[in-house]
Order: sequence, then structure tokens, then C-alpha cells
Amino acid sequence: MKNKILSVRDQIADVLRSDIISGELKPNTKLNEHQLSERFGTSRGPIRDVLLKLTKEGLLVSKNNVGSSVSAPLSPDMQKLSIKIRRTIEEFAINQVVGTLSEEDFSTLDKYIDSMQELFEKEAFTELTKTDVEFHQYFVAKAGGDDLVNLWYPIVMRMRMNYQRINTSQALVDEHKSIVEALRQEDTKTAISAIRHNIK
Repeated sequence: MKNKILSVRDQIADVLRSDIISGELKPNTKLNEHQLSERFGTSRGPIRDVLLKLTKEGLLVSKNNVGSSVSAPLSPDMQKLSIKIRRTIEEFAINQVVGTLSEEDFSTLDKYIDSMQELFEKEAFTELTKTDVEFHQYFVAKAGGDDLVNLWYPIVMRMRMNYQRINTSQALVDEHKSIVEALRQEDTKTAISAIRHNIK
């Protein structure tokens, strides 16, 4: 699915995002601007921009005079609250997009699912996680543009730091097929039910 041309900053952000989601960068790990600039062969300016971006996404915590470190996973209670908020946002999105999606939209969603299936079979779980997020982001953006995505995205990314189900269940891919099929049928109730089943 990724044929996008990414800027240097976006490429660096994508690598660090993968490192955090995969667990290669452990919670509370401090990130050193100088080391990162050497790793990516760039000045510290783009690195600062990336650290700010990942902080806004909820993956990093930045404190004055301390720098940036990887966020800790959410507590069980906070994870439950995040699930509730995310479901509310995505149910809102479903209500907005039912009956408005074009064949091109459905083709894009199907490609995300095909990519997820392929990544699952390759056991490329970090990329699968990111493609899963992109699938949901697609219809959230269709429903409410950047305003809704900016509300939704940090919640999803923090939840991903707790996520273990993705490497154990083929059902994950099938759940996304159910969401798309319900959207195709313009069946709001079934689509919302599929979203609730998927987000847990």
C-alpha cells in the first residue's frame, strides 16, 4: 500500500514509529538527538521535528531539560478508556461515511486488507500494525478530515503499545473484511458492530 514519496522527516518518523511499535525501543528509553542525527545522517533540526511529531502522536514523552523518551504502555484502566473513546470516534465515522464511499474508496480499503493478509502471512507484524492503523485512518479521514484524525490518531498509537493480538489471530484480517462488506451494503448497524468487535 505504501507507494507514497516520504520526506526525510517522515521517513525518520516511520522508522522510529516502527521501532517503538515493535518494542525494539523499550518504554522509558531516552532518545538522544545527537545519536539519532548520526544514525540517520541528518542535522539535529529534522530530528527535533520528528521527536515533536511522535510526542504529539503519544509515542514519546518530552520534558523540558530532560528530552524525549518512549512512552510507557497505558495502565489497564487507561487502555479500557482509550478503547471506549476510539470506538466512539469510529462509530461516529461509520455513521458519516455510510452511503458516501465510492468504488475507488472500496478499492483502497480492499488493498489495505490484501496488504494486511500478505503481511500476516509473512509474520511482518510491525508493518501489519501500521497498515491496520492506515485502514482505520482512511475512513476516519473520509468522515471528518484532519480534525477527526488528529483527535483519533494519538489514542490509537498509544493503544498499539499494549497490543498483543495482532500476531496471534487471522481473525484480525477477517474482521476488517466484515467492516468493508457492511459499508458496501450500506448497513450501518452491522458496520458499527464489526468496529466494536475489532476494537478491543
